[in-house]
Amino acid sequence: MVSTVAAEEDITDFIITVIESGPWGGIALSGANFGQAISPFALSTIPDMFSNFEGGIINIASLGFLQVDRHGNVNPSILSDRVFGPGGFPVIGGGAPKTYFAGAFTAGQKKINILNNKLSIVQDGSPKFVDSVYKIIFSGPQAVKYQKEILYVTERAIFRLTESGLVLEEVAPGIDIDKDVLWKMEFNPIVSHEIKEMDESLFKEGKLGLRDEIIEFLGN
Repeated sequence: MVSTVAAEEDITDFIITVIESGPWGGIALSGANFGQAISPFALSTIPDMFSNFEGGIINIASLGFLQVDRHGNVNPSILSDRVFGPGGFPVIGGGAPKTYFAGAFTAGQKKINILNNKLSIVQDGSPKFVDSVYKIIFSGPQAVKYQKEILYVTERAIFRLTESGLVLEEVAPGIDIDKDVLWKMEFNPIVSHEIKEMDESLFKEGKLGLRDEIIEFLGN
């Protein structure tokens, strides 16, 4: 979705997106076509891409998450009854100086609407921000030790990892912080004294209709 947003905002001259399977630039595909891209300007082999990641060639990584805990640890794919390998997740997250974990705030079935450029949580899921992740695949304390910039970006709230833990920095317009965020977490984050509202333009219809696509994705 990052490459789609970059194209929608007409900033592909300034941001070069890559994915672990090898495409440079273009529009990355999702779902069953994950790993492919439309009109990339170059292709690398997978081993070369991982050498690039480990060598620090990327400036920013965007990764998903299944669970996040109070220490900023991330579990991308493993539960007691769902054992999937992490793929390139550890290498990409470990090789980037800045990592933005992006995904839905809660798990399972939910219904989220946008009304008058504001987010409305009609039906919510279960917590993904938990006291302790089932498996640590990305270490929050290690990221802090090496002074990496880590953000956790969801449709309703944005958190930053600090030495003291997760800090809630931004919320979507229309969101009740207590009801829609804090009560849906298994731990209490630090709430910034200068909490901001996400840019309202993020909740307006885009040129490619991406807003509806993302909301439908988060709802599933």
